[in-house]
Amino acid sequence: MKPQNKSIATLLTIIFLLSGYKGFTQTAQKADLSIAVNYFISNNKVPRLMVKVKTKVNGRFQNVAGISLKLFLDKDTAGKFIGKVVTNDDGEATAYIPPSLKSQWGNSLKHIFVATFDGNKKYESANGDVTVAKAKILIDAGSDKTITASVFEMKDTSWVPVKGVDVVLAIRRMGADLAINDTPAFTTDSTGKASGDFKRDGIPGDAKGNIILVAKVLDNDQYGNLSVEKTVPWGAKFTMVNLFGKRTLFATRDKAPLWLQLIAYSIMFIVWGILVYLVFNVFKIKKIGEDITAGIKKQ
Repeated sequence: MKPQNKSIATLLTIIFLLSGYKGFTQTAQKADLSIAVNYFISNNKVPRLMVKVKTKVNGRFQNVAGISLKLFLDKDTAGKFIGKVVTNDDGEATAYIPPSLKSQWGNSLKHIFVATFDGNKKYESANGDVTVAKAKILIDAGSDKTITASVFEMKDTSWVPVKGVDVVLAIRRMGADLAINDTPAFTTDSTGKASGDFKRDGIPGDAKGNIILVAKVLDNDQYGNLSVEKTVPWGAKFTMVNLFGKRTLFATRDKAPLWLQLIAYSIMFIVWGILVYLVFNVFKIKKIGEDITAGIKKQ
């Protein structure tokens, strides 16, 4: 090899090694987090915060668990510290406003809730916030089964009705709240009121026929999430029936309904009958084959 070619080859080798070393020693790039802060207050009592953390992977957002967050009221300072939370498997964490911040809470009509993350080996530092105004929601149920929700905002030193707020009127159920009629949401008028007619007659209640009505403001840009409940005797009375020892679908095997046992045993007999019939035919075919073979040998 010519000296010039050797020099070029050596130079290319050095460049390749240096670039490989640089790529090897370069630290992995940290991912970014998205922090959403949501404000909730139920029955106009102690408010709470729900923080949700996500990151984008392959163009899609995924929840991030195990993220330690610090929550503050208005400012990221020690005197405004709400608490420290860690996200669960759904990327969520919840905290209540502590009594120690009662004076700061009463000093302003609007507050900024701040969530901060200091960063770690995998994710960059991040923060999120939400601004909410002080508001409350009331609910009233009339004798004609008309439900009215009222929304108020604190201004100066008094509660002022708010117009144009969407309110959900529903019935509290185990899985999800059920709307009182076919209208998904009602909008407050100039008096801050939104009304709807109860159209769920016959819905199951407790032993006394009581059901729980709920009025909700969801993800409002100014007031966050507000909800209030009221118990009314508009449901059908629910009486617990003890079916222990009786034939039901949820009983033990010996207490299964007769029709279900008949179907199960019929299927079993049919399947086994077919299998026995097939085995019998296999032996029959084998016997026929042996007889044919013996006849050929005799000839």
